[in-house]
Amino acid sequence: MNKFLLPLGIFIVLVALLAVGLNLNPREVPSPLVGKPAPLFSVPRLQEPEKTFSPQEMIGKVWLLNVWASWCVSCREEHPVIVDAAKRGMLPPVIGLNYKDKREDGRRWLARFGDPYQLSAFDADGRVGIDYGVYGVPETYLIDKQGVIRFKQIGPITPEVLEKKIVPLVQELNK
Repeated sequence: MNKFLLPLGIFIVLVALLAVGLNLNPREVPSPLVGKPAPLFSVPRLQEPEKTFSPQEMIGKVWLLNVWASWCVSCREEHPVIVDAAKRGMLPPVIGLNYKDKREDGRRWLARFGDPYQLSAFDADGRVGIDYGVYGVPETYLIDKQGVIRFKQIGPITPEVLEKKIVPLVQELNK
């Protein structure tokens, strides 16, 4: 009887841990970058490859870095939300980061679905995404005036996330 208690106890603990894990929201994975300076980079722009973009250009502004790709199905779900919010003036400047894409595919995608970005940087090989700890696209980072990441959204921005998390935080950071 006693030789079955230890395996039974271990089994119960594992089931309890699994139950707790299944109730967690995967979009709320804590990012080690929140509260730390945004990684610096310099990459060509999607639309103007002769020009580059670096986050240092945004010092003094609250802004969003939205990581997207033309091949990303979830980006199609998110994109109309960003386009609408940008048109309504709900968002700070939004910089797109076209991630592991082909330049022409990214350009066509923006022409077809709208371009809410102040500009899109082009991360062809994904190195910038690696520095930012991108799990998969889309991901969005809210960066404050000092260049510190204040919020990370894993997965598509929904109207609910926009209204309950991003907009209030932008207002707070702009005070």
